[in-house]
Amino acid sequence: MIDFPLLSVLVWLPILGGAILLVMEALGFPDIRPTALVVALATFLLSMLLYTHFDISTAAMQFQELAPWIEAFSVNYHLGVDGISMPLIILTTFTTVLVVLAGWEVIKNKIGQYMAAFLIMEGLMNGVFASLDAVLFYVFWEAMLVPMFLIIGIWGGPRRVYATIKFFLYTFLGSVLMLVALIYMHLQSGAFGILDFHRLPLGMTEQILIFLAFLMAFAVKVPMWPVHTWLPDAHVEAPTGGSVILAAIMLKIGGYGFLRFSLPITPDASHALDWLIILMSLVAVVYIGFVALVQEDMKKLIAYSSIAHMGFVTLGIFLVFTLLDNTGSTGGAALGMEGGMVQMISHGFISGALFLCVGVLYDRLHSRQISDYGGVVNTMPVFAAFMVLFALANSGLPGTSGFVGEFMVIIASFKANFWFAALAATIMILGAAYSLWLVKRVIFGEIANDGVRQLEDINRREFVVLASLAFVVLLFGLWPAPLVEVMHASVDNLLAHVSVSKLPHEAGMALLGNGN
Repeated sequence: MIDFPLLSVLVWLPILGGAILLVMEALGFPDIRPTALVVALATFLLSMLLYTHFDISTAAMQFQELAPWIEAFSVNYHLGVDGISMPLIILTTFTTVLVVLAGWEVIKNKIGQYMAAFLIMEGLMNGVFASLDAVLFYVFWEAMLVPMFLIIGIWGGPRRVYATIKFFLYTFLGSVLMLVALIYMHLQSGAFGILDFHRLPLGMTEQILIFLAFLMAFAVKVPMWPVHTWLPDAHVEAPTGGSVILAAIMLKIGGYGFLRFSLPITPDASHALDWLIILMSLVAVVYIGFVALVQEDMKKLIAYSSIAHMGFVTLGIFLVFTLLDNTGSTGGAALGMEGGMVQMISHGFISGALFLCVGVLYDRLHSRQISDYGGVVNTMPVFAAFMVLFALANSGLPGTSGFVGEFMVIIASFKANFWFAALAATIMILGAAYSLWLVKRVIFGEIANDGVRQLEDINRREFVVLASLAFVVLLFGLWPAPLVEVMHASVDNLLAHVSVSKLPHEAGMALLGNGN
């Protein structure tokens, strides 16, 4: 039993740590990086208590904390996690440790502000995943944009102002529609509890409008085609740590939103409009894969790769209705949904690792252009081994975590529709094409120029960062059970919600109250 408010600690410890770093820098402390690392490590180790004390046999929210916040509007400080949100919190805390280490020597100016921005953003993202009150969720959702806006705007590349404004406008405008939907549901239910929204009966017109409002917010975050254009610009201009957090965590918040809001609150509208999400997902999988193939900037290539791989996530999530209609059982639907969730976690590790690899090269040659490299294996053999591993994982190589989620989604796609599976499977071919084409041009061959000839292999700090990610990618590739098992009960509960109509006066409405 955990007898202290663990989730609150995971939210507020890094935020408090970030504030302390800002004070330390203002007071002129000579080196505040160790303090940032201690806070990040402490948050990660505490987050592991979520896993070790998690009950995989129940779908109920665990580690719940509830206190009144704005009583006049029935707004509460309500936190809790299930098998959907808990792995994402651990992914966030783990990645933040690596980001702090990655910026250890690279960031030369405003070090305290840089580290503080990432710690504060970590706490806010943990708050997004743990919130069970819609207002609290929205506050964390919007607040986390500010640190990322500053990270790109202050430590980014030459076009950072354009990238930050585009990033902020896309994500903020989508969120405004979500706020309207949340307020409407509050007026209908008299509460802001997310679990209360899950039980709220809504007419079809209401559901469609609410679904579309959520879609605008979550599709931008994923990002889905065609609202994806902010991501390559943000990645190219962001410092390495910013790219890692964007790819590994922030994109996953869109997928999480579909699972926590769209499916259980508007199941009938989700069923009626699932063809739209499946179409957008397949376009992302195929079209964006071809776009990635022609990129000359390493960061842009990996950014487009992220869009294509996140298409697998939304495809796996929204195949649920086709599978339920075709088979009448939840087995295939659970496989697709769990595959999408595994893909979210796996992509967090792999994409973060690839951006860190690009960062290692950029720190040495100050170029992201593929044409400026060639033959890196001759001067950086240890680094080359890591980058080849992560590129193969990005291609979906069996034995790596990149294979598990994609394989589960493709199997579910076959059960739903052969052509869905055929199109989805192309990403494995395209993924191998652009990943291995990148490796061939950057890593292998003869030494291309004097810049490559003078490269030095990774140091001990960089080795620890990349080795940690390599370990996790291989662990979940060879033994995915620890990740998949925690999801089963929550996925079954979610399927129970989506398989029962929420239209007013429909038979079976009483079933909706049993899941939570």
